[in-house]
Amino acid sequence: MARLILFNKPFDVLTQFTDAKNPTPRRTLSEFGLPSGVYPAGRLDRDSEGLLLLTDNGPLQAAISNPKYKEPKTYLALVEGAATDADLQPLRDGVTLNDGPCRPAKARVIDSPALWERDPPVRFRKTVPDTWIEITITEGRNRQVRRMTAAVGFPTLRLVRWQIAEWTVEGLGLGEWREIDVPAPAPKVIRRPFKRKY
Repeated sequence: MARLILFNKPFDVLTQFTDAKNPTPRRTLSEFGLPSGVYPAGRLDRDSEGLLLLTDNGPLQAAISNPKYKEPKTYLALVEGAATDADLQPLRDGVTLNDGPCRPAKARVIDSPALWERDPPVRFRKTVPDTWIEITITEGRNRQVRRMTAAVGFPTLRLVRWQIAEWTVEGLGLGEWREIDVPAPAPKVIRRPFKRKY
């Protein structure tokens, strides 16, 4: 069995345990009492919130974070503008970003979810409407969801990762974590090319 930590990462926290190289240290995972010997399986941007998985098992870390395994990741995004399901069709078709086309995503408009308060709160403009959407992707490009919503005309104001594969952040308060045991995947055998000796 492998150890897996489900952590509800707050806004403005780095997905690393130290920030020693920065002249003004920023918040890191070290302040939340996480078990020693675990490391993030994938990343979650400093300005994003929600589910971060950590593990002490290398093959499990790779299985979760490597895009080739296509583990679905579901986000709740508050976007600027009055988005409709029709507006999100390009995301479902596979929108093209500056680093190439995305795989088709699942995307739909949702009611405002019951979430924790963000600190600091999102800055709203009274004259501009906003919309909550749910989006599920199977890739892991840098700031991908934010770039996808911007590409269809709806910049993201707040981004919460809700689920990775079968694991969700449901039931975890902000900054809280819980530990579960999961089957450890078998290590991959690395086959090196045979070199003939002369």
